[in-house]
Amino acid sequence: MAAQGLPLSVQVALRQANLPPTALGVVVQALDEPEPRLAWQAATPMNPASLTKLVTSMAALETLGPAWQWQTPVWLTEDGGLAVQGSGDPRLGTERLWAGLKRLGVTELRGPLRLDRSAFTPGTAAPGDFDGEPWRVGNAQPEALLLNAKAITYSVRVDGAQARITADPPLDPPQTVPTTTAPCGDWRSALKLQWAAGQRPRFAGSFPAACGEQSWTLADPDPATYPGRLLALMLGEAGIAWRGDNALVIEAAAPAAAPTLFWPGPTLAEALRDINKNSSNLGAQQLLLTLARAAGVPAPSPDTAAAWLQAWLDVHAGNTPPTRVVNGSGLARETRISPAQLAALLRWAWGQPWMPELLASLPVAGLDGTLSRQPGRFGAATGRAHLKTGSLRDVTALAGIVDAPSGRRWVLVAVINHAQAQAGRGVLDALLRWAAQDAPAAKAGS
Repeated sequence: MAAQGLPLSVQVALRQANLPPTALGVVVQALDEPEPRLAWQAATPMNPASLTKLVTSMAALETLGPAWQWQTPVWLTEDGGLAVQGSGDPRLGTERLWAGLKRLGVTELRGPLRLDRSAFTPGTAAPGDFDGEPWRVGNAQPEALLLNAKAITYSVRVDGAQARITADPPLDPPQTVPTTTAPCGDWRSALKLQWAAGQRPRFAGSFPAACGEQSWTLADPDPATYPGRLLALMLGEAGIAWRGDNALVIEAAAPAAAPTLFWPGPTLAEALRDINKNSSNLGAQQLLLTLARAAGVPAPSPDTAAAWLQAWLDVHAGNTPPTRVVNGSGLARETRISPAQLAALLRWAWGQPWMPELLASLPVAGLDGTLSRQPGRFGAATGRAHLKTGSLRDVTALAGIVDAPSGRRWVLVAVINHAQAQAGRGVLDALLRWAAQDAPAAKAGS
């Protein structure tokens, strides 16, 4: 396909990236114009990668509203124990756990710790299925009682001839490795992480002293027991002694009685900022399962939640060409939506009362989130475009609203699907800069 319909700067960027024009799908349309200023392969179904999070976000905002809030119910049980029922809260970390336990107003437990994780049905996927790297926090699987993202941060500090490695939360004892005089390069590889499911992580290598202090956050290798281990640890840190023969963690249904209290979670608007600014796959999946449950899907699994989102997308974007949603995060090879469908969704969202919350959740070009690096690359769009990024091995994408210096606002959707897609970031930058100039008429190019 000839590229003459594209702006000259985009044609040049495609040639520099050695990408064919057929790898690109684009829609650029002013919010006050009925037709796109640029539509290139706009009806072609493409893998949007993390642009899928826009679909999840819009569905959540329409269904729940931006002020909807997670609540985790907690009981002090008649046998002197504690029961916690997961609600899908994506932000239940150690600081909030400590504060929540202190709110119980007790100094001692004598019964079991009951965990109810029945709000969601576990999926069949394993953390390493997508890329073979189960130790990556972003590959953790969603669950109803998600505590601290099932992660541990290992801090490495130089102490003379050794480097001391400590875990936060301290679910593992400290470790040491020898230091070296090598320059600070790929220090993570030098540590020689030994990570295997069901076993505690070990570091068998060394650490360049020139690196100073570093940290590395990893998924816990035993995610099934992580909530119980973390809560048991946090009880002690909150000053609550756990004594007696019944000091054990069990999986059990929550009591039928009214909860003792609720641990309040984030509002939807707050959670969306975490999810979209940083492109959190786990957060997006937590949101989708929560959303499906709130919409009436009983104990949703990742598959049934995705089916609910597919139905929502079919209603709001149409199914011509056919779309496909595999999950709420975009961490999938099979997801498909056309640039025109995604642009139509953004134009529809612009007229909704929750549009400010959606915009506020997106990275700002050159300033924060996944667009915070190299602010000069975006030209006049710097600080003026709210855009979700998408990136997989064979996908790079950008979509959102561009507020041009002239005062006009543009919907921009740009997706590259190609084996060398990561070379095409300059193409997306060129499109963004062009849109920020009010999308001047494309000039013919060779």
